[in-house]
Amino acid sequence: MSKKRVGILTSGGDAPGMNAAIRAAVRGCLHFGYEVYGVNRGYAGLLDKDFIPMNSNMVADIIGMGGTILRTSRSEFFPTSAGLNRATKILSEYNIDPLIVIGGDGSLTGALNLSKLGVNIVGMPGTIDNDFGASDYTIGFDTAVTTAIDAISKIRDTTFSHNRINIVQVMGRTCGDIALYAGFSCGAEAMIIPEKENDLEKICEEILRGKDRQNLHCIVMLAEGCGSYRDYLKRFEELTQVTTKGTNLGYIQRGGSPTHFDRNLASYMGFKAAQAINDGNLNTVIVRRKGGYQAMPIEEALATKKVFNQEMYDTMRILAR
Repeated sequence: MSKKRVGILTSGGDAPGMNAAIRAAVRGCLHFGYEVYGVNRGYAGLLDKDFIPMNSNMVADIIGMGGTILRTSRSEFFPTSAGLNRATKILSEYNIDPLIVIGGDGSLTGALNLSKLGVNIVGMPGTIDNDFGASDYTIGFDTAVTTAIDAISKIRDTTFSHNRINIVQVMGRTCGDIALYAGFSCGAEAMIIPEKENDLEKICEEILRGKDRQNLHCIVMLAEGCGSYRDYLKRFEELTQVTTKGTNLGYIQRGGSPTHFDRNLASYMGFKAAQAINDGNLNTVIVRRKGGYQAMPIEEALATKKVFNQEMYDTMRILAR
């Protein structure tokens, strides 16, 4: 009797640590006696039958690589009824079941829809945005914050030298976690994030109080969910009479070698995914909660709301004064 085949794909935006998750999932599944097929280019590759059999050697030395060796893409056809049915038939044709999906909430929502058509799923939250409410951290978030911190530290040198305000725009879609965690670590003086009402006049008043203490420069963190830094430059200059510049860190936040935290997180999640398959704990997402790992039902995980770190935000505001 042939071994059961497990498929694995990465979907949506790439995130540092995806390769560590692939490595752990592949080797974990092989350990438990399964065949593993990688799906190139996410759901688009699934629809194109772009499969490759994977062995242990293929994932050697990828734990520290950024991006994803399976590559990723976005498919407009896949979420449609026709796309989902085609994907289901292709997986059945190749005897691939279950399917491991590494990606953000959009990718995992696609996985949930596949599960409703009878495909067994095990997911992992891979996104730098950290916007997956069921998991304390998502694969790639820590590396993105570390990258942002390094860039902000360099920006502050110039901001200090010229007595300026610099608005630093970071990624995160509608979640302000990259802005919050990076800003907290860099001692940002102000923050504009989707989770809070952002009264620019009050923010500028606080900046000017800092100026009265001879703090002649300022870093303002801006989450992309609140718009572009260009939307704020003129208003900040009008309210503060201080030269204001802006920087969009952009896609550097997605690339680079993952931090030790992301490597460990992804490796644990990848192995736990293989373990869940072996235990028959399917249609689940592997999440980190309160320092441990668990397989949560995918529908419950997707319905779990993100909790904002109010304590960090309040502490940052106190320390910035």
